[in-house]
Amino acid sequence: MTTTLTEPRRPQKTSEREGQGPSRRTGRRRNWAGGLAGWLWLVVVAVPLYWTLITSFKAQNRYYASNPLVPSGDPTLENYRLVVESGFLRYFVNSVLVTAGAVVPAVLFSFMAAYAIVRGWRMRVLRAMNGLFLMGLAIPLQATVIPVYLIIIKLRLYDSLPALILPSIAFAIPLSVLVLSNFIRDVPKELFDSMRVDGAGEWTTLWRLAAPLTRPAILTVSIFNALTIWNGFLLPLILTQSPDRRTLPLALWTFQGEYGVNVPAVLAAVVLTTLPVLVLYAFGRRQLLSGLTAGFSR
Repeated sequence: MTTTLTEPRRPQKTSEREGQGPSRRTGRRRNWAGGLAGWLWLVVVAVPLYWTLITSFKAQNRYYASNPLVPSGDPTLENYRLVVESGFLRYFVNSVLVTAGAVVPAVLFSFMAAYAIVRGWRMRVLRAMNGLFLMGLAIPLQATVIPVYLIIIKLRLYDSLPALILPSIAFAIPLSVLVLSNFIRDVPKELFDSMRVDGAGEWTTLWRLAAPLTRPAILTVSIFNALTIWNGFLLPLILTQSPDRRTLPLALWTFQGEYGVNVPAVLAAVVLTTLPVLVLYAFGRRQLLSGLTAGFSR
């Protein structure tokens, strides 16, 4: 009887350099061009903001004699006091009324329209309405200035806040319907079927199922439309005339004409006008970005 001894095979070890070398080299590879471009863009954005802020605290008689990028050694709030006493609070209230009066009905109507389009997609009428909303995205505001002006004159709403609210609602609806409809399509159909089995009607399903599940989209379109309407300049310029009906962007333009030489006062008005927008964007930035992208990620 012959016994054959075989040497056990040893597992081949892969050297760390062969197995991990490429991954390490890939992990250590840095995008220097992208980082440099990011820093350059940060400088381009931050320097004007920094200059605007420090200049708003400078006195008028020291502005031209000082370095524009060096903060004042004796900062003053005189520019802000001058802007507030020039009717800034009235313009601020007008902007709030126009923004809230346009955003709330636009979002409500867009949400109900998006729900009807998604749930009744087989109906030709609803498909045609969806096509009209999509066509509204292709029509710029500047192309409709004259028709909107004539309609407002016919309705006898010229030089009033409703003259700014109604067109703002119309231009906010198309994008809002598009975003909200994409979110409602992501809601599982089984949830709607279960609500129908439980005896819930369309109205109940709309507010008790679709509304809570699409709350991120509702907040997204609300923030986006609020920022757009707040910064609107063309409609207030065309559809208003009296100073009591001015909004903040239009009032800022009049500040520039009234204080053409007083640059610190103009920049103080810029800071006060931009501050509400920055606060709103700071609280809703993450919600705004995630809401605009999540509905199109399918």
